[in-house]
Amino acid sequence: MSGSRAEAEQKGGSRQRLQVNEYKENQNIADTSLRPVQTTVLGVTAKMEATSSKEESTLQKSSLDVHAESNKWQYKSPSDTVVLSPDTESSQEGDSDEDTTPGLDDFSELSPYERKRLKNISENANFFASLQLSESAARFREMIKKRQPPESKRKKPKKKENETGCRRSMRLLKVDPSGVPLPAAPIQTVLEVDENPLIPPGPLEMTPENQDDDNALFKGFLQTWAEMSKTRSKNTEKELSSIKSYKVHLNGMVISEDTVCKVTRGSISSMAIHPSEMRTLVAAGAKSGQVGLWDLTHQPKEDGVYLFQPHSQPVSCLYFSPANPAHLLSLSYDGTLRCGDFSRAVFEEVYREETRSFSSFDFLTEDASTLIVGHWDGSMSLVDRRTPGTSCEKLIKTSLSKIRTVHVHPVQRQYLITAGLRDIHVYDARCLNLSRNQPLISLTEHTKSIASAYFSPLTGNRVVTTCADCKLRIFDSSCISSKIPLLTTIRHNTITGRWLTRFQAVWDPKQEDCIVVGSMAQPRRVEVFHETGKWVHSFLGGECLASVCSINAMHPTRYILAGGNSSGRVHVFMN
Repeated sequence: MSGSRAEAEQKGGSRQRLQVNEYKENQNIADTSLRPVQTTVLGVTAKMEATSSKEESTLQKSSLDVHAESNKWQYKSPSDTVVLSPDTESSQEGDSDEDTTPGLDDFSELSPYERKRLKNISENANFFASLQLSESAARFREMIKKRQPPESKRKKPKKKENETGCRRSMRLLKVDPSGVPLPAAPIQTVLEVDENPLIPPGPLEMTPENQDDDNALFKGFLQTWAEMSKTRSKNTEKELSSIKSYKVHLNGMVISEDTVCKVTRGSISSMAIHPSEMRTLVAAGAKSGQVGLWDLTHQPKEDGVYLFQPHSQPVSCLYFSPANPAHLLSLSYDGTLRCGDFSRAVFEEVYREETRSFSSFDFLTEDASTLIVGHWDGSMSLVDRRTPGTSCEKLIKTSLSKIRTVHVHPVQRQYLITAGLRDIHVYDARCLNLSRNQPLISLTEHTKSIASAYFSPLTGNRVVTTCADCKLRIFDSSCISSKIPLLTTIRHNTITGRWLTRFQAVWDPKQEDCIVVGSMAQPRRVEVFHETGKWVHSFLGGECLASVCSINAMHPTRYILAGGNSSGRVHVFMN
């Protein structure tokens, strides 16, 4: 049993080896190819050389008949390679009898397909030769060469040997007409003239620039100061009127041509109204350093204007003294603070610091003997008028980079508020020292540059600020602790541009819950708002008010409003 099984396996293995050998033999036969070599390029006949013998060709044909579905003949020639399948060969056998091309007898061993291919190549070559394309191409090349114009190169103009050059200025060459160099001109030193020279230190005589000092009107004007200064109002004892009655009084205030006059030559930067109830006297400080006084009781109105020059740079702050209304204190950018004494017709120098620029000041005491002065560099000065000399008692440094306005609380006078670049600080004057001082309260709600910050004039329970973000803010300062809450925000256009003085919202001394501020609206006006943000009144003047009044002031007891514009003109509304 085992012997028969072994014989069967031996026979099966021999059959497998036989099949493998036959497959390898057939594969070798299939891999054998004919490589015809073309000896004549595009000739009438092409000679091909077979790379295999007749026996190998016969064996190859027999193997192709057996394995026709899996193998293909490959022929290689100099022009291309043709792969011939058995189907293609059978389709070409019918035409083999007709393909009798002369010159192909030497390739009798080739297949009919290859013979026909060589015939087509020969016929195509003869056809293209008959067209004579090479001769035509040569003729076209010659025609193109003949038609192409010769390249003409631009000839550079020849320079003339005796050509004269461009004429040049002998003055610029610094030579005389004969060609001799001129001597160097001496250097002339130009003295720079200061446009705003400082006023000499010391008292200045009060002499009006627009009138003669011997004018009888001016002498009579000086004699009336003592009489005007007798009346002194007590605003703290007066009760506030209702908004309804306040509106009635505001509606009765009108403007006319007689109450509009040019007081200063330049733009008005500060204003103040004398507290007298007998005469209407308005003071205006200009950017040119002038201080103008206008007495509205004189007719014609130009006779009541008196113009002085106590400063050389803009007058940023004006106050009539609360202790002596015959004194008008003025502060300027030029680093001087002067007091105009109209009873003696002299401008006395209170404080002078030429290396610094002042921005604002206020009275720390009711008798106006002690002042607090704000500087543009963020520092402050404490000035005592009772001490001799024109220096300060103390120079105080703060954390602010600038101080635009400084204002003292009307009741608790130890507190003062400063408006910086974007911060509002509240300080205690008793704690101020020479080093950098920290504020009691800091208000950081403002997003842009701040123009002013003022306590309400009677109780100081409110603070109004003016900011360049087109908002007026009112804070509750009734309890000065670590924080002052924000009460109201009023939307108001405060963008005055480059040529107009910035708006500063101020309180009405008669009605401390209302503020007065200029407006950019058309027609031109001055507006009044309540502390709650409600609109109260608009002062419209028609043709008499055709400009923007940036700086405004209210009379402390009478219903009089004075507004100054950027051309030096003062507009007065009154009953």
